[in-house]
Amino acid sequence: MGSARAALVDATHRLTQAGVPSPAVDAELLLAHVLDVPRGNLILTREITEQQQRDYNHVVEQRCRRRPLQHIVGSAGFRRLTLAVGPGVFVPRPETELLVEIAVRHLRSRPAPHRVWDLCAGSGAISLSIATEVDGCEVSAVELSADALPWLQRNVDAHTADIAARGSSLTVIAGDATTSPLESKSARGAADLVATNPPYIPDDATPIEPEVTHYEPSLALYGGPDGLDVVRVLSSTASALLRPGGLLLIEHADVQGEANPNGVPALLRAQVDATGAPVWADVHDYKDLAGKPRVTAAVRTTSEASR
Repeated sequence: MGSARAALVDATHRLTQAGVPSPAVDAELLLAHVLDVPRGNLILTREITEQQQRDYNHVVEQRCRRRPLQHIVGSAGFRRLTLAVGPGVFVPRPETELLVEIAVRHLRSRPAPHRVWDLCAGSGAISLSIATEVDGCEVSAVELSADALPWLQRNVDAHTADIAARGSSLTVIAGDATTSPLESKSARGAADLVATNPPYIPDDATPIEPEVTHYEPSLALYGGPDGLDVVRVLSSTASALLRPGGLLLIEHADVQGEANPNGVPALLRAQVDATGAPVWADVHDYKDLAGKPRVTAAVRTTSEASR
C-alpha cells in the first residue's frame, strides 16, 4: 500500500515538469480515473494498492507525453453531457459552449418543433446538447470522418433516453457537411437553425498545444490558407438549408472575428444571392468568457436564394 497524497504530489510534479497546463487538476482526475471514483471522493482516499500505483504511474506517464487527458480517461465533459472521445475525434472545448448557449436561448424563445443541422458534428457536442436541452428538436448531425463517426454514434446511442425525454430526435448522417444536407429537396429552406464548429486553422499554422498538434485529427483542424475555406462553402450550404429568419451560428478562431476585415462576419456580410441581395442580416460576433471573438451569428434573409 502507498499514500494517495504522496502519489498525487509526485504526479503533479512530473506533470509540471512536462509542461502540462493544469498539473494538479490533471493529477487528481487521473487518480480518480484509476480508482474509478468521482474526483471529489479523493479526499476520502488515504492509501492505494501497489497495482493502483502502477496503473497511476502508467497514465501519468501518458499525460506527460502530452496525450490528451480526455483520451486517457475516455471521456470529455461538455455542458450537461459526458461524451466518449478518443483517437480520431476532436475533443470538445469549453469555447464551443458559447455557441450552444446562443442556440439554446434562440430555440427556447420560439415555438417547437425546431429543425436543426449540426455541420461537422464530431463527437456530437453541439447536436446532443441542443437535442437534450430544448424540447421538440429534429436534429441532423453531419460528419465526414470515418474515424469520428463511431464516436458520434456512440454518444447519440448513450443519450437516446435523454433525447426522447425532450420529445426530440437526432439523426446521424455520414457525409460531407457542405453537400450531404442538400441531397434532400425537403431539407432546403426548412431549417430553423444551422450550427457548425468547422475546421478553421490556417494550413500553415502550428497549434501551440502538443495535444492538438499530435493527437487531434487534421480533418477537424485545418481549413485552407486562411482557415476559412470550409466556412465559405458551409455558409452557402447553410443559406440553402435555412428558412427566412433562420439562424446560422459559426465558431471561429479569435483572429477571425469582427476586427478582421476578412474574418467570418465580413465573409457573411459579403455573401449575396443570384439577384445581388444580401443573404445574411443581423450579423453579430460574440465573445467567449476570455473576452475573445468566438462565434458569429447571422439571420437568413428573405432573398431569392431561399425560395
